[in-house]
Amino acid sequence: MNVLRSLLFYVGYFLAIFVFGALLLPVAPLLALPSRYRLLNRYNHFITAWFRWTCGVTYRVSGREHLPPGPCVILANHQCEWETIYLQILKPPVCTVLKQELLRIPVFGWGLRLLHPIALDRSKPARAMRQVLSQGVVRLREGLSVLIFPEGTRVDPGQRRRYNKSGAVIACRAGVPVLPVAHNAGERWPGRHWVKNPGVLSVVVGEPIDTVGRTPEEVLVEVEAWIEARLAEISEVPRPVVAKPEVGASTS
Repeated sequence: MNVLRSLLFYVGYFLAIFVFGALLLPVAPLLALPSRYRLLNRYNHFITAWFRWTCGVTYRVSGREHLPPGPCVILANHQCEWETIYLQILKPPVCTVLKQELLRIPVFGWGLRLLHPIALDRSKPARAMRQVLSQGVVRLREGLSVLIFPEGTRVDPGQRRRYNKSGAVIACRAGVPVLPVAHNAGERWPGRHWVKNPGVLSVVVGEPIDTVGRTPEEVLVEVEAWIEARLAEISEVPRPVVAKPEVGASTS
């Protein structure tokens, strides 16, 4: 049954790319950026709904009341494609930090370009970091929120990867809050397998974390602790136990 549901989902998924592309892409460049986001995000709304309907997934989203009125830096764990779609509609307009290869995908990549993402060349990490820090602050000052996955890449449920502080640095430099988000989307939409799994997909939005007068390191520690604590609560796959250093032991 899961195989049949997944096949049906992907039929609609690929048809939606071409149908929405044909209908929306000719119009989108003519619109101001906020209106462009509203138009192109119709695709995101469709995919999240289509995934729910075809694959037997129930969404449980809590904490929407914590969304700040102004721009912020959204930091979320990264397990699969689903959150890259959903977080675009959680607090639009939002600029996403992504790998530049995505912009080369026909139709899909063309739409991404119109949303002013920060596209990085991962083969040049130093240059990519400078690009994130400079362009991220610019986007925030333009009124866009910035979405960053601090793990840097997809991480399977039950696995853990070191968090990057670039998002916290941007937020501190721009003086905007960090909005932490945790989810278990990878349990429903596996990142390494095409068959989808029915069940509850939980998303938790945390209270904005103030960055004024704080260092990026302090902010990142709070963000990571919050996300990991929420993942331990909502995940069906057990979270890894991280050993704490003994008192007096060297941490170098």
